[in-house]
Amino acid sequence: MSIRPWRDIVRRKSRQIMVGNVPVGGDAPITVQSMTNTLTTDVKATVEQIHAMEEAGADIVRVSCPDEESSRALKDIIKEVSVPIVADIHFHYKRAIEAAESGAACLRINPGNIGKREKVLEVVSAAKDHGCSMRIGVNAGSLEKHLLDRFGEPCPDAMVESALGHIRILEDLDFREFKISCKASDVFMAVAAYMQLGEVCDYPLHIGVTEAGGLRTGTIKSSIGLGSLLWSGIGDTLRVSLSADPVEEIKVGFDILKSLGLRHRGVNVISCPSCARQQFDVINTVSVLEERLSHITTPMTVSVIGCVVNGPGEATMTDIGLTGGGKGTHQVYVAGMPDHRLKDQSIVDHLVGMIETKAAEIEDAIARGETPQQMGH
Repeated sequence: MSIRPWRDIVRRKSRQIMVGNVPVGGDAPITVQSMTNTLTTDVKATVEQIHAMEEAGADIVRVSCPDEESSRALKDIIKEVSVPIVADIHFHYKRAIEAAESGAACLRINPGNIGKREKVLEVVSAAKDHGCSMRIGVNAGSLEKHLLDRFGEPCPDAMVESALGHIRILEDLDFREFKISCKASDVFMAVAAYMQLGEVCDYPLHIGVTEAGGLRTGTIKSSIGLGSLLWSGIGDTLRVSLSADPVEEIKVGFDILKSLGLRHRGVNVISCPSCARQQFDVINTVSVLEERLSHITTPMTVSVIGCVVNGPGEATMTDIGLTGGGKGTHQVYVAGMPDHRLKDQSIVDHLVGMIETKAAEIEDAIARGETPQQMGH
């Protein structure tokens, strides 16, 4: 037990698979992924979008393959990117075979809608031959007719039964290198389905609230659903599904993991909502600061608090802290200790410079193999 047991998250035990060179499940870090929305046949646009997601921290990217031209285009796309590519396949088994031949790291399919056993066997054989893993993708919006007839409507029980049916198909063909998703746009349904599924199998789970909505509402729904699951220890890889730039999905995914202490990437800014006690413009300062710090991937925490009520206390728990003071002069903290004073007009530039320097120091120390304790954190 840790010194702060109320923060401990015990992850569900799952087997580990590989998506290209990225481990998913077991004790591997929870990965963040998104999906391109360009035409896959437009190789240049698709590669540019994947590069933007890579820069934002994407571990895995999914690309839709609705036709042969798209599945064949994967070969040219994969040559130009670093992250593993998941081919999104629906209905036609030949698209999956073509994607495997083109170098996809993973095939997202539903074995039950591929067709006869012989067709599924061909897909499994292609996956084995080319080192592909798979994802069984169950969605409340596309459940099998016999399940809808039986249960009357999409529900967690129907989704889990669908997943178990697809699992049996692959297990019968001696293929176990797969993960499973069980998504719904309804937060309650998605969480309940994943909870049930996590109890009846040990395969890695790809979690998400599908079709969550636009940037604001989708972020909220995803944070509630994914946060509940992750807090319970469920989830090995995730996608935040937003009607927005895919890069935003990556950012929100990392922020959810960061808030639960499950992944650490970039600067975590702790800031107050501001009030009449504030001694500088907190909201504008934080807005500009976060934008200026978006290029930093080194994990660290920075507190920006408008007054001395909570400022000094928050600063003791961060790498760099700023607390508002009177007459336009504020206190800067380093490693929790008061370090120097700072005037209004230089807040953002000064903090950005300090944070960039600190990030470089941390990266140098990591390169030397030093632990956080040795670095003074």
